[in-house]
Amino acid sequence: MRKPKKASDSREGRQPDPDASIYLATFDQYRSLLFSIAYRMLGSVADAEDMLQETFIRWQQSADEKIESPRAFLVTIISRLCINHLQSARVRREEYVGEWLPEPIVTDPTSDPFAIIKVDESLSIAFLVLLERLTPIERAVFLLREVFEYEYSEIANIVGQSEVNCRQILRRARQHVSTMRPRFEVPEPKRTDLLERFLTAVGTGEMTGLIELLSKDVVLHSDGGGKGLAVPNEVRGADKVARGILGSLKRLVPATLVRKMVRINGAPGLVNYLDGKPHSVLTLDVQNGRIQNIYIVTNPEKLSHIPPLTN
Repeated sequence: MRKPKKASDSREGRQPDPDASIYLATFDQYRSLLFSIAYRMLGSVADAEDMLQETFIRWQQSADEKIESPRAFLVTIISRLCINHLQSARVRREEYVGEWLPEPIVTDPTSDPFAIIKVDESLSIAFLVLLERLTPIERAVFLLREVFEYEYSEIANIVGQSEVNCRQILRRARQHVSTMRPRFEVPEPKRTDLLERFLTAVGTGEMTGLIELLSKDVVLHSDGGGKGLAVPNEVRGADKVARGILGSLKRLVPATLVRKMVRINGAPGLVNYLDGKPHSVLTLDVQNGRIQNIYIVTNPEKLSHIPPLTN
């Protein structure tokens, strides 16, 4: 993740602020928290980095203000920036070619450059997709309360709403999410086993074996953004998904791809490499012992933060 630019250094004719290092040190203390919030809010590494950059500039520009809690100040700034960004991004996402999916990130302990402080279900591709159903303010309140465990009084100050309104917003958000998400987690070994069996079935072309791994109402989500190899719309149903994967998608995949099993957004996943560069990312959402959702990202812009293949 790039370091924030020092606002005082960027102005022509100005000397570096001797106190800038103090502001940078304080910002670095909360950097992982701020990125964790911004990425979950926006589903994009690049956009989250932009929000961190702008937050640091505003933090540095607050030198003349009396700030009792730097953490509260920084979380407030980045949360409001993310809300505003989501409101403006709605139009762009509506015009997006095909289905919009969050940008995947590798969260293996040795390759996570973002130091995300909390890797749990709220980081998964499936959960981030669910959050897209919420309004920007619902998304902020839900994350601050359910994931980062802020008090209602703190959330009210952050989003500029009353505590009563925040409770109502959270109740609506919970209803939206709970109707689309099971209340239990799938054991890690089961998820890894299903991914391995899925890859084996796809590799051997076993139609029957593949269908047995899928739930009846499985959904294939594929995001190429008009730039990668992807189907333009969701594919639903075990038979259609299996045929789509073994048919058209398989024919479009270069034979020279190199597979690497990694953790994608905290869950078992797969990165396909072409000539050492990320070509596509696949991750699964498992429910009731079967694959409920398949997420494939091929948009090159969304793969730019995936580490290159190393020997």
